[in-house]
Amino acid sequence: MSRIGKLPVAIPAGVTVELSEGTTVKAKGPKGALSCTLPPLTSVTQDGKALRVARANDEQEARAMHGLARSLVNNLIQGVSAGYTRSLEIVGVGYSVEQKNGYLVFLLGYSHPIYYELPEGVSVVLDPKVKTKLTLNSASREALGAAAAIVRGFRPPEPYKGKGVKYTDEVIRRKEGKSKGR
Repeated sequence: MSRIGKLPVAIPAGVTVELSEGTTVKAKGPKGALSCTLPPLTSVTQDGKALRVARANDEQEARAMHGLARSLVNNLIQGVSAGYTRSLEIVGVGYSVEQKNGYLVFLLGYSHPIYYELPEGVSVVLDPKVKTKLTLNSASREALGAAAAIVRGFRPPEPYKGKGVKYTDEVIRRKEGKSKGR
C-alpha cells in the first residue's frame, strides 16, 4: 500500500468539494475554485470531512498512480483554502523589477528590459522599499511553479558572483574564480 496514497485528505471549513464520476475533483474555497482530473486507475470517495483515494488493482501502474492522485487532490484542497506563495530575489548591481500596466518589467543587465505578463490566477507582491524582492501567490501550485520558473529563467543565478534571479530559499554553490598565478 502506498504510504502517501492511503492517507486521507482533510477538507477544511469553508471548502466545498464536488466529485464527478470519481475521476474529476472540483473544489471551491476562499482563494478560488480549482479542478483536477485524476490519473487512470484511481478514484476518489468522500468520507465525511475527508477524501480518500483508492486504486483499481495492485498492478505496478496502479500503485504508481495512487500516491500521485492523493498528492494532486491534497494540493487542490490546500490551494483553495490557504493558497501557495513563492518568493524570488534579484541579486546584482542595477538589477530590479517593477510593475507597469499589468506587466512585470525586469532590468537584468541585458540591453533591453524584459516584460512579463503573469498567467491568470497568479498575483505578485513587490517590496516597495527594495526593488529586488517579489512574491508570487496563487491557488494553483502548478501555475505558481511554472510562473516562478519562467521568471527565474530570465537570468538564472551564476556560480561565481551569485548574480541573477533566485528563489529566496535557494543556495547557490559558489565557484572560485581564476587563480592569479601558477
